[in-house]
Amino acid sequence: MTTITTRTVEYPADGLTMIGHLALPAGVDRRPAVLVGPEGVGLSDVERRRADALAELGYVALAFDLHGGRYLSDPEEMLARCMPLLADSDRMRDIGHAALDVLRAEPRTNPDRIAAVGYGTGGAIALELGRDGVNLSAIATVNALTTGRPGEAARIRCPVWAGVGSEDPIMPPAQRDAFTAEMQAAGVDWRLVVYGGALHAFHHPPVDHTVRPGVAHHPRHAQRAWHDIVGLLAEPDRNGNTLLGHRASYKFRS
Repeated sequence: MTTITTRTVEYPADGLTMIGHLALPAGVDRRPAVLVGPEGVGLSDVERRRADALAELGYVALAFDLHGGRYLSDPEEMLARCMPLLADSDRMRDIGHAALDVLRAEPRTNPDRIAAVGYGTGGAIALELGRDGVNLSAIATVNALTTGRPGEAARIRCPVWAGVGSEDPIMPPAQRDAFTAEMQAAGVDWRLVVYGGALHAFHHPPVDHTVRPGVAHHPRHAQRAWHDIVGLLAEPDRNGNTLLGHRASYKFRS
């Protein structure tokens, strides 16, 4: 296994002190980077392990925080914080920009080659960074078929990949249709993968606390979604270049 280095990083955002997880690949050279956003419950070992897996593939990876170091296991508390956040594009962008600033400031990061991968609320933040015109190489989201303010999706300058479970009651067909209509009208290079039989947060391993109805893990689709995300990062752009400069092998972290 490739040797990586990890450390905790603290930074201000949304009136809180955020506590992110930075993972660095072996070596001393500048590398492409990936911003990793968590589900609405907040940063957990799931996202930390995925940042580590990305570092093993050669990326600098920052798993960012949503709640000032807290993990909101109570669904009602999580909704009370996340629903107002999801309704406020500027707040989401501020949280995303704060994390992006940390990632760009890391000496190992190539600031011209950064992608954003997000789950749930973290995915909505990744999309808002794109709608804000941030120069990203790719955006990948799971369970985050959110739509933005009219016309702003035209600022997205990179491919957008989105994954969703076919039985997800939180991201139903009407939400899928609104998202794809927004992307298509804006001329975005987009794709949507619907994973048959999967519910919301299908990528996330089972947890030992109460979850919202319609949430369940789907191990096979979790691996498939990760495979798709890593494939997006390794996909050649119009100039034949990938984020890494070569096709990466796949490493899955549940």
